[in-house]
Amino acid sequence: MPSGLSDLHRHLDGSLRPSTLAEFARRAGRELPHDLPFHAGMGLDAALSKFAFTLSLLQEPAAVRRVASEICEDAAADGVTTLEIRFAPQLHQGAPIEAIVDAAVEGAEGRAGVVLCGLYGEDVKILDQLVAVAASRAGVVGIDLAGGPSSAHGFVLRDYAPAFRKAAEFGLGRTVHAGEGRPPEEIRTAIEALGANRIGHGTTLLDDPRALELVLERGVAIEACITSNVHVGAIADVAEHSIAKWLALGVRATICTDNTLLSQVSATSEHAVARSLPGMTAQLLATAVTNGHAAAFRRISR
Repeated sequence: MPSGLSDLHRHLDGSLRPSTLAEFARRAGRELPHDLPFHAGMGLDAALSKFAFTLSLLQEPAAVRRVASEICEDAAADGVTTLEIRFAPQLHQGAPIEAIVDAAVEGAEGRAGVVLCGLYGEDVKILDQLVAVAASRAGVVGIDLAGGPSSAHGFVLRDYAPAFRKAAEFGLGRTVHAGEGRPPEEIRTAIEALGANRIGHGTTLLDDPRALELVLERGVAIEACITSNVHVGAIADVAEHSIAKWLALGVRATICTDNTLLSQVSATSEHAVARSLPGMTAQLLATAVTNGHAAAFRRISR
């Protein structure tokens, strides 16, 4: 098992270096928003709106390549030895999706696995395209469904099941943002219908015994993003996070950053936060680290 920390849930467009963000903004003639960082209780929609600015500076392959490389450098300097970077290449429109994905893979240069994100509410054809692009690129290790559902969406979670099944056929890992302060039935659907082998956030897991049972039965890993969960209002306070309880119950939970820039965190700081939680022990924290290394997506030949 690798030594060091793991981070399996880090978004490219939310994890730029502050200096790089400032440089890109200066080149584009843009002013940095004073209120760009997340804050406690802002809500998911408000948090998602913050990505509009960072994405506007990451439209070209060269920018994506550089940020992916810098994320790997920064993670390594922070003691992370198992890293995955996720992003939605369809939102970077300075080149075809294939070129944008290639740029991220080239920037990662084998130091991190790349995960491609479909988005809640998008046409299912977009996720189909991402799966096809991922299948032909060894540096892409998985797919994700990111964001959150809305009553205005024309597509619901179950509609993405065929694309997730195809991803499984290609040996790609599957993760879903689910139960992020929303009903735990979302976690069950992600596992049962989409075949997710990891869940992003999953804060409401313990609200549904069947969801917990499924996670334990199938060895599904939970990507815990503690500070981010407070920011989007999925939990009211850090002390309310359930990762210590999950670990004590045998859930394969691991600690992740989500967005190092926007949440102003690092892998080290998030592990320090986890260490402070009620019920957390040194052994449980060590288990969370081990879980992260073990749950990393690895391409499976079929």
